[in-house]
Parts: sequence; structure tokens; C-alpha cells
Amino acid sequence: SNDMGPKEVELILVKEQNGVQFTNSTLINPTQTTTGTEERETWAKKIDFLLSVIGFAVDLANVWRFPYLCYKNGGGAFLVPYLFFMVIAGMPLFYMELALGQYNREGAAGVWKICPLFKGVGFTVILISLYVGFYYNVIIAWALYYLFSSFTGNLPWVNCNNTWNSLNCSDIWTFNRTSHNVTHRSTPATEYFERGVLHLHESEGINDLGLPRWQLTSCLTVVIVVLYFSLWKGVRTSGKVVWITATMPYVVLTGLLLRGVTLPGAIDGIKAYLSVDFHRLWETSVSPHCFHNPVSKGSSHFAELLIVYCVIVIVVVFRDAIITSSVNSLTSFFSGFVVFSFLGYMAQKHNVALEDVATDGPGLVFIIYPEAIATLPWSSVWSVIFFIMLLTLGIDSAMGGMESVITGLIDEFKFLRKHRKLFTLFIVLSTFLISLFCVTNGGIYVFTLLDHFAAGTSILFGVLIEAIGIAWFYGVGRFSDDIEEMIGHRPGLYWRLCWKYVSPLFLLCMVIISFGTFKPPYYGTYVFPVWANIIGWCVAISSMAMVPIYAIYKLCVLPGTFRDVSI
Repeated sequence: SNDMGPKEVELILVKEQNGVQFTNSTLINPTQTTTGTEERETWAKKIDFLLSVIGFAVDLANVWRFPYLCYKNGGGAFLVPYLFFMVIAGMPLFYMELALGQYNREGAAGVWKICPLFKGVGFTVILISLYVGFYYNVIIAWALYYLFSSFTGNLPWVNCNNTWNSLNCSDIWTFNRTSHNVTHRSTPATEYFERGVLHLHESEGINDLGLPRWQLTSCLTVVIVVLYFSLWKGVRTSGKVVWITATMPYVVLTGLLLRGVTLPGAIDGIKAYLSVDFHRLWETSVSPHCFHNPVSKGSSHFAELLIVYCVIVIVVVFRDAIITSSVNSLTSFFSGFVVFSFLGYMAQKHNVALEDVATDGPGLVFIIYPEAIATLPWSSVWSVIFFIMLLTLGIDSAMGGMESVITGLIDEFKFLRKHRKLFTLFIVLSTFLISLFCVTNGGIYVFTLLDHFAAGTSILFGVLIEAIGIAWFYGVGRFSDDIEEMIGHRPGLYWRLCWKYVSPLFLLCMVIISFGTFKPPYYGTYVFPVWANIIGWCVAISSMAMVPIYAIYKLCVLPGTFRDVSI
């Protein structure tokens, strides 16, 4: 070349994962130094990041799962073990994951360059995030369908005079006191959800799914389009979206609480929510079957905390770990007041016991809540507000899950970085195609199966292996040195003890209990066939298997001893 412009030499020292070092020198044109290297994307503002993490950690489970579990397992007494578990495991592990993400500035798989043998944990997290997206987006589609249905003078789930209603529909609740289930009649809200929205009556089971319903498919399409345009440019785009999606739920929850406490029976519901029953808590603690209930919230909590670190780039580690985990738990507790104020109202309205209306999962937000809202003045307005809240809760959590998959794979396969928009489109379309199984006539059965197996035991297993890899292979001492390099001081003795001993032991117990107390999934009176449970276990095992598969692969392809590969 005749170009005799100034040149400079870039000397790069690279430490290979097996301990072998080499240098690489290249000639670089100064005019190209800023454009020749593609920098990793970061959050535009610190508050964007914090809102994104809070928005992802706080999701629909905080509204429909925690309050019910608190009520069923001792009321206010349940908060004692819950807070204890959060302090000894939830916060320390979340602190660990935030620090791991900041120091390495990589996705779920890339961060394990510090301990290559455990890189399979990253792929476990990516797979779990992908599996959850298959059915989580369907919940958002349901909420969108309800939102569209709310723009009417008379809400469609208030009477039995609709085309989808059966002869069994009645405004009067009839309960069998021995089973606490509706046995003779079904309410208009129940039939609207199961017959008007899901068309469950047209399916005989998971072996008879039918074709996707065009109404729900259309709603699902809208959800996927929103997710794509929120993610296609990375965290700079999603960081702006969360200003709405992360803050709106708190505005709506506060409005619903102010309205709920004025309803007759609301105070009785809140008293039942907070009542301290150490006898039920003791039964929960000593019975393996019952102990699985608080553990299930723990697994949900850890699922939220574990996957978050996939999208972390820059953060003040300790403060954000405390803020996010505290906000997550406080939101769960606060939402309980909202939920039980309306449940107390429904119990008094129908003259039944509170335990007959208390439920969790989709039944709470798509049956009980809509029915309660329908009895209020300006019911359509309250319905619109409520389902907007569900949409915002779902969208920001779905964005976090999708981002963890996209970022994790792009960081691992660098060539994808230049094609982020196309790769994002591929991921969301793949998710959409699988989600179509959940919007068929029997889609609720596929939804229930995925919800039961995709992120239960497998996420607990993933967190356990992560804790072992950091604490016992990479080393708490080296990890503390990394944190000191970032924030100027080492973590305290409490955090180091939790990382080394307390949290891994606690997680090991949770994994054992999760396996030991496993119960097959069911929906209402429908029991899933054996082959469906086998498929569910294949889904769960496929993510957990990434850990041993990748470890064996590393041991086979990399030279050196076991110690060289694992540190």
C-alpha cells in the first residue's frame, strides 16, 4: 500500500482458558480505531438498568402466587421463613449474580470464562428463559384479549346469556364443602375464560388440541410484535420501554387497593391474609408435601433472580442487589393486600368462606378478579386499568427473558452481533410458533404442562450449580477480589459465608425436596396422561443436562488437567 499514514501497534495479551498465554499484535489505522471495533452495548442511564431489573424481577407471580401461598401456609407467620430464606439465599445469590455480570460484562454463558467447566449453567439459563417464553407470552395475550373485551358498556363475563355459556352456568356459587370446588354450577366469569376465551369445552385433553384460535393468535401476534420492537436495538430501546412497564403496575395496584379497602368484606379478607397461624406453618415445615408450597415460591423467586444477570452490563452491585430483591419481596407483600381485599369482598358477596374463593394462578386474575371488578361502579374502566397492569407486568418480564436469550447467544457466538435485528426476529418468531400450541382449544393443557416443568426444579438446579461453581471452584476469595476491584471494598464476612456454605446447602435441600415432593400436573379435574408427564420431564431435563454435557465436552477438547479446565 502507498498509504504512509501514521500507524500504531495494538498488543493484546490473551489468557486462554486452559492457562496458555499468547500475544497477538496487529497494525491499526488510527482513523479506524473507533469504528473497527464494535463495543458492547450498555444502558444509557443507570436508572434504565435498575428499572429493567426491577421490572423483570417483579412479574405476574408476585400478584397471583405469593399472596395465595402466604394465606395457605400460615398467613403472617409465613413471612418469617420467607424473609429468612430471602436473607440467607435470595439476596446473597442475587448479589453474586449482579457482581458476576458487571465484572465480566457478558451474557449467561460468557460470564463462565472465569470457570469454563461450568459454562453449561449459562446454557441452562438460556434454555429455561426460552421455555418460559413459550407460555409466558400467552398470558400476556390472554390479558390483551380481556383488555379488548373491556371496552364495552356491559362486560361479557357478568351473565349467562352469551353464546358460549352452557346450561350449567349460574350466578349463584355452589360449593361442595368437602372438596372446596365448584361442583354443580359454574360462574359466568369461569365460563367466559374457559369457554369464551379458551374454548376448552371443544377439547377432550392434551391429545386433542385442535387448531389455534384466530382471536388469541391475533393477540399473541401483537405481543410478539411489541416484544420485537422493544428488543431489536438492544438495551438502549428496552431501557426506555421499562419507564412505563416497570412503574405502571405500582400506580394501578395502589389505585386498586384504595378502591378495594372500601368494599364490604375487604377488611375480613386482609385480616385472613395477615392472620398468624403458626400451627399451619409448623405443618408446612414438617410435612414434605406441604413444605413444597413455600419452596415453590422460592423457586419462582430464584428463577426471577437467576435469569436477570444474563442482561446485566453496568451496575453498582451491592446497592442494586439489595434494592431489587427488596422491591420484589415488598411488591409481593403489597399485592397481597390488593388481592385479599377483593377476595374478602367476593366471599361476603356470595356468602361463602374465604377459602372457597382464594386461589392462585390464571384462575385468580382471569376469573376471580374480573368477576369482582364487574360488580363495581364504572366496571369497564376498572377492568381496563386492571388488564393494562397485567400487560405491563407481563411485557417487562417477557422482555427480560427474551433479552437473556438473545444477549447470551450473541455474546457466545460473536458473528451474531452484526445481525442482531435479524437474530432477534428469529428468536421471537420461534417463540411465537411454539406458543401457538397454547392458543388452541386444548392450549391450556400445554400451558399447564410447560408451567409445571419448564422452570421449577431445573432453575433450582441451575442456581445450585452456579453457587458451587463460584464458591468452590472459582473461589470466594477470587470473587471477592473481583468485587473489590469494581467497588473499592471487599464484601463482608456475612456474604462470603452465605456464598460458601449457607446458600449452597440451602439450595441442595430445596432441590432434593423438589424432586422428593414432585406431584404430576393437573388442570381442574383433568389428569395428564403418562406420556405428557414424560414430555414434561424431557423439557426439564434438557435444560439441566447442559451442565454435564458441556463439562464433558470441555474435559475432552481442552488439554491440561481437571484443575486447568475448571479455573
